[in-house]
Amino acid sequence: MRPANQKFVSSKIRIIGILKRLPFILNLIAVALLVFDFGFDQSSTIAKELLWVYTVSLIITLASMSRRYFSKLDCPPQKVWLFDAILGAFISLILLNFLFGHRMLGLDTVEWFVLSVLFALIREFSALKIDFQIQYFNPAQLFIFSFIIIVLLGMCMLMLPNATYDGISVIDALFTSTSAVCVTGLIVVDTGSYFTHFGQWIIIGLIQIGGLGIMTFTSYFSYFFRGSSSYETQLLLRDMTNSEKIAEVFDTLKKIILITIIIESIGAVLIYISLDSKIIPGFSDQVFFSIFHSISAFCNAGFSTLADSLYDVNYRYNYSMHFYIAMLFILGGIGFPIIFNLFKYIKHTILHRLMQLGDKEKIIYSPWMINVNTRIVIVTTALLIFIGTLFFFVFEYDNTLANHQGMGKLVTAFFGAVTPRTAGFNTVDMSAMHFSTILFTFMLMWIGASPGSTGGGIKTSTIAIATLNYLSIAKGKNRIEVFHREVAEITVRRAFALMSLSLVVIVISIILMAWFDEDQHLLPLGFECFSAYSTVGLSLGITASLSTASKFVLIATMFVGRVSMLTILIALLRKMKHLNYRYPTEEILIN
Repeated sequence: MRPANQKFVSSKIRIIGILKRLPFILNLIAVALLVFDFGFDQSSTIAKELLWVYTVSLIITLASMSRRYFSKLDCPPQKVWLFDAILGAFISLILLNFLFGHRMLGLDTVEWFVLSVLFALIREFSALKIDFQIQYFNPAQLFIFSFIIIVLLGMCMLMLPNATYDGISVIDALFTSTSAVCVTGLIVVDTGSYFTHFGQWIIIGLIQIGGLGIMTFTSYFSYFFRGSSSYETQLLLRDMTNSEKIAEVFDTLKKIILITIIIESIGAVLIYISLDSKIIPGFSDQVFFSIFHSISAFCNAGFSTLADSLYDVNYRYNYSMHFYIAMLFILGGIGFPIIFNLFKYIKHTILHRLMQLGDKEKIIYSPWMINVNTRIVIVTTALLIFIGTLFFFVFEYDNTLANHQGMGKLVTAFFGAVTPRTAGFNTVDMSAMHFSTILFTFMLMWIGASPGSTGGGIKTSTIAIATLNYLSIAKGKNRIEVFHREVAEITVRRAFALMSLSLVVIVISIILMAWFDEDQHLLPLGFECFSAYSTVGLSLGITASLSTASKFVLIATMFVGRVSMLTILIALLRKMKHLNYRYPTEEILIN
């Protein structure tokens, strides 16, 4: 091929690539303009012009979606056809609604444009070819980088004029964004009264993205609409989703998103049913309250639009809502791998029972449907809930539980026992609890939720492995055995690394905060640091009064607790490539 022809072909390919990316670029601009539209007060002229910009971007999106089905190279997989058909019909309906000046379901045109433009952006982003180059970035670095980016974007959005009623400082916006993305729940300003409806939607969006992980969203949708992914991308996501096989990565991601939508939707409905219409009279306000608290609970964020959380005078005796929210953050904190394994077991049991009624020769026995990981997490979680409820009931019976009666005492004690494990909601006055209860809460916060969940802490499996190791050493064993299985040595090493690193981070945080805020007592400072590291969100009421330096310490502690110090070390240190040697073994004096 001649150089001139080769140059022409390469230019043609470059132009085609730009044209393919054009719909995504326009939708990205449209989303940026939506933020500008809602974040700032607009004149009627600018508002109308923005609507026309949204219209053009949606028309180009429809054209782009239609073009793919006439292209042999870009034709989407069959599983996407139904989604594209629904999205195309939805966008067409929005455009007709705008052009002919009608209102649908009582909502303004711009509110429908928000939904359509966001869906269009997701669709066009997913059509792009995005591969993570692991030779340049390891999974830990990409994971940390994604959280930093979303925290900074969230901070900028919370500083928009229409996100708050009276403005917000940079440090408070950064603190709130970090707390939301790291699903912590610690606040320096009241969420319900300080942020507008737009600002609260930003917070709940940050919580949802932080709870599931920004990489989960982008990688799954990219695969779903393109139908393929690079080997490097699958290796990255295998580490992020704890999948045993590369082939299961995207199936796991699909299940995570589907389970999240289903549980949060059911939770929102149950919370809505438990509300008193006299307290929240408007239908839209009731729906928003239900959605906000359902997402916040399942993601173990602990954010609430109520100034005193669920201890609010209108909600502190709403035991049914307390129970629903508690179940949401228990499910969110138990971990997706456990939910999948239990679902697989329940499905197998039901099919097994049905087959027993029919042809018994077709019955297939599958041993170990519930794996060791699930058994350890379930047993540890059940013990922590039972012991925590019992301790809280006994310690607080005549204190914070004094105003509750009968079943109300039990539900409140149950809630008080499970919320320290990274949930962050409170139904009692935390500062009025007995000292012994506060110390017990320290331990529950430190342990936290389970691996593969939306919660933080050192995890239930870590404390279980540590306990089993103590018992094995006491019995004179040189290995850990549980449920007729031997625990791998690398698991034990990771468990103790997580425990020791967590204590190092927490102690350093306490020391720094005690230095910056000398007027504060050690107990509330320690409580804040444990709560921040374990992404719990509970507080003894000193968060807003802390100095700027201490707020920065808490921001760093929340971030480290969310991504884990071990992940940060893996991101910073170069992985050893050659371990084909062994030094002579020596025993070190311990005690």
